[in-house]
Amino acid sequence: MSMLPAAPTEIYESGDSALRVVAISGTSEHNWLTVHGLANWLENCGAEGLHGAVPTYDSVLVEFDPLLVSARQVRAFVKLGLLELAHAGESVKAPREFDVPVVYGGGYGPDLERVAEHQGIPVEEVIRLHTEKTYTVRCLGAPAGSPMMDGPAFPKPVPRLKDPRLSVPAGAVSVAGRQAVIAPAVAPGGWCVIGQTPLSVLNIRREPLVPYKPGDILRFRQIRTEEFSEYAGLELEPREPAPREPGAQP
Repeated sequence: MSMLPAAPTEIYESGDSALRVVAISGTSEHNWLTVHGLANWLENCGAEGLHGAVPTYDSVLVEFDPLLVSARQVRAFVKLGLLELAHAGESVKAPREFDVPVVYGGGYGPDLERVAEHQGIPVEEVIRLHTEKTYTVRCLGAPAGSPMMDGPAFPKPVPRLKDPRLSVPAGAVSVAGRQAVIAPAVAPGGWCVIGQTPLSVLNIRREPLVPYKPGDILRFRQIRTEEFSEYAGLELEPREPAPREPGAQP
């Protein structure tokens, strides 16, 4: 567990039933921790009329019922939550870790060579950069709870496709700009697909529909094409925590 005071914020009205709270500290990590801490506080504060709080990278959309509570009252709830975070510091829970096997290139990653050419580096270097870091899930996006993450340390931002695909397969591992993502379900997409995981990410019989949440960590691991079928049908699940050493402190 770690503690961090809330970042400074700005609050904007977003229509007649939502407020948008934007963290404006000097660091993206501080902003992210603040908006997710605030969203968690709002979800659990029990205030009447609040529908939910949807955090992203540096902002949180606070939705409310204007028939039950006013924007002015919700703004007061938000300020109270920020004061609570600033006073006590936001507790950051230990993240769960997910291992994601990926086949890169070929039919599984049709844009791998395009990305390598744009970056001016070999295909093998694209794969190395993509697999060498760990990825924190920053927020859940469309479609179906896609894990939005900061991208690999490529030399340049990756441009989106000029002509988006009408259908990108479930499990597609893609990059665009300075971001990375996995597609939980089949959907149109304009990001560059560099690989695909054979694991099932979305389970409509599960609640929540995806196994990860913001703050969890993903690690990509290259596998051979012939290994794809060995993982097919398996679900993405968190890794089991390492066993404690005898006498280790909890």
